[in-house]
Amino acid sequence: MHLLNFILQIDELKFFGIKLINADDFLALLTRFSLNLMVIIAIVVGLYAKTSKRKDFYFSYIAVSMVIFLLCFLLVSVKIELGFALGLFAVFGIIRYRTDAIPIKEMTYLFVVIGVSVINALANKKISYAELITTNLLIVFGLYVLEKILNLRQEISYRIIYEKIENVQAGKDDELLADLKLRTGKDIKRFEIERIDFLRDVAYINIFFDINGKKKLGNDKS
Repeated sequence: MHLLNFILQIDELKFFGIKLINADDFLALLTRFSLNLMVIIAIVVGLYAKTSKRKDFYFSYIAVSMVIFLLCFLLVSVKIELGFALGLFAVFGIIRYRTDAIPIKEMTYLFVVIGVSVINALANKKISYAELITTNLLIVFGLYVLEKILNLRQEISYRIIYEKIENVQAGKDDELLADLKLRTGKDIKRFEIERIDFLRDVAYINIFFDINGKKKLGNDKS
């Protein structure tokens, strides 16, 4: 309460012609940012983390969400057109890290995180907080249904360098699959031969398996 009174008291103060604080916008920023952060944590920690078993995307999802929310919120405050804001977050949505391609499910969650942040930031005064909270709850509930009730399984792929070139010959798919399973310790569902380097006598193979496997792949990933 004391903080609110202090904010209201300095609402009219200016520095070089710029208001030190706009009480309404500042309180709206804190409220929406808190709401957005709670929803993102519920999605990332409560849903994504428990099903994917991967922690390497936690930082990216939460950091991207906070930055996108603040960018969109401030862009609306200075009357920048919505098309520019949407184009900005669309750039983030198509990012592929050069060291490791983002799997489809991770890309989907990235889009969800960005979408939720944009919704919470760009909702205008015609949209009540009840509608905004309901929208967020519907998104979380929809993800819960997909993850828990439908029990979708996530497939991941690794690119490996395989030196037993004789197993890459036509008609030896079973031998190749068995050797790949033995070496990686993974229940490989399928594989794709990307290319064969006869100069080095190696093949570049993409293997596909469920991410919730019992063992981790070693250093065969390139």
